[in-house]
Amino acid sequence: MKLEFDLRLSYGSAISPECILISSLIILLIIDLISEKDTPWLYFISFASLMISITVLFPQWKEEPIISFSGNFRTDTFNEMFQSLILLCSALCIPLSVEYIQCTKMAIMEFLLLILTATLGGMFLCGANDLVTIFVAPECSSLCFYSLSGYTKRDARSNEATMKYLLMGGTSSSILAYGFSWLYGLSGGEIQLQRIINGLIDAQMYNSPGTLVALICIMVGIGFKLSLVPFHQWTPDVYEGSPTPVVALLSAASKVAALALATRIFNIIFSFSSNEWHFLLEILAILSMILGNLIAITQTSMKRMLAYSPISQIGYLMIGIIAGNSNGYASMLTYTLFYIFMSLGTFACIILFGSRTGTDNIRDYAGLYIKDPLLALSFTPCSLPLGGFPPSSGFFGKLYPFWCGWQAGLYLLVSIGPFTSVISIYYYSRIIGLLITERDKEITPYVTNYKISTSSLISKSFIELGMVLCAVASTILGVIMNTIISIAQDNISLSHLINS
Repeated sequence: MKLEFDLRLSYGSAISPECILISSLIILLIIDLISEKDTPWLYFISFASLMISITVLFPQWKEEPIISFSGNFRTDTFNEMFQSLILLCSALCIPLSVEYIQCTKMAIMEFLLLILTATLGGMFLCGANDLVTIFVAPECSSLCFYSLSGYTKRDARSNEATMKYLLMGGTSSSILAYGFSWLYGLSGGEIQLQRIINGLIDAQMYNSPGTLVALICIMVGIGFKLSLVPFHQWTPDVYEGSPTPVVALLSAASKVAALALATRIFNIIFSFSSNEWHFLLEILAILSMILGNLIAITQTSMKRMLAYSPISQIGYLMIGIIAGNSNGYASMLTYTLFYIFMSLGTFACIILFGSRTGTDNIRDYAGLYIKDPLLALSFTPCSLPLGGFPPSSGFFGKLYPFWCGWQAGLYLLVSIGPFTSVISIYYYSRIIGLLITERDKEITPYVTNYKISTSSLISKSFIELGMVLCAVASTILGVIMNTIISIAQDNISLSHLINS
């Protein structure tokens, strides 16, 4: 496919969404300098910049791929779909943070700056076309997440979370860089992805032991960012200790960026050794689906349970990458979209309940339907689809990757997936049953003393609006799933990945 090398306006058209975010960062800094106190306009500017970036991205989906910045950045439809999902995650997390920041009295400015910067790093990662950018872009996001996980500095659990996250994240980044160094040396000093492939082929090193070492190291680094078993040890502690809005962003945006990285690395650089990485990734996906769901059953903390649940969700998403065809990628993107609304909606409910009660213990939710029907009813269409409860959007979202995996011959992987989904249905259904109980003896003191912040059932607060939006989206998306799949398939071409 013919690629355009666009030199207009110093490649500004290729990174126009990123430029919008950079401009908003500058505006926020200026407001912080001239204003003596935090203002609600900070939320509006952050949210508006994210939505404008999404709006700018949509018209570019049908354009021809553009390679800019001397071949180091690639703009195509597939990358832009991932960028749109990252922007959507961050935009939904902004309203979920308002009341939490007010309750905890955290600094607004630094919080929003770190969220936008993390988003910016994820977007550059989606279009990265060389090893240096691929390494620097996720580190930009990771450093922001390290800071955000320890944002409540007076909380000992938050300090512990950020320390574990930093140490384990630094180790995984070192291993990833070590794998990149092997590719750099074996390809004859190349850093651009397509040139690395050509260098490996010219030097006849594509089947060498060094390439296998590079593959293993890169898979370890990506496995950490995706929370694949056995590289998931940091996830439950970080989820439990970090501020809940940060956990919501971490569970969605960071996973989308890591999926974009995994897709490009495995299907471009290691396209000649697909059997090896298919086998390794299939093992990690199976372990993630099994252990993630089994350990989630035993959790008493809602945040820790939602730490193990995404581990299993990533196992399902891996089916699309392993399938390695346009249907597989479409299924991965479709389910990722569903997962964003399901996960963020569930976290919105947890943020709201936690800010009003100060607890995240699962048993403390007993009888919540009696005091706050809106929260309980919103929790149901967000959490049950995460388990794949039929006929929810999560059920059809999982069914499509299973079908694509079966068509691709991944019989073992697809056979294990439905059984592990039944396990997740069990523990999510158990929580729903806990919410709607009407027996007085099961209503906890937290629910007994529970006070709704507004007199109206449908509150106008940002977090409740975000919660209801995610609940409605989780319901509607399953109905229009065929339309979403068609859009994904029309905008995905396998040649965009391989013939870079």
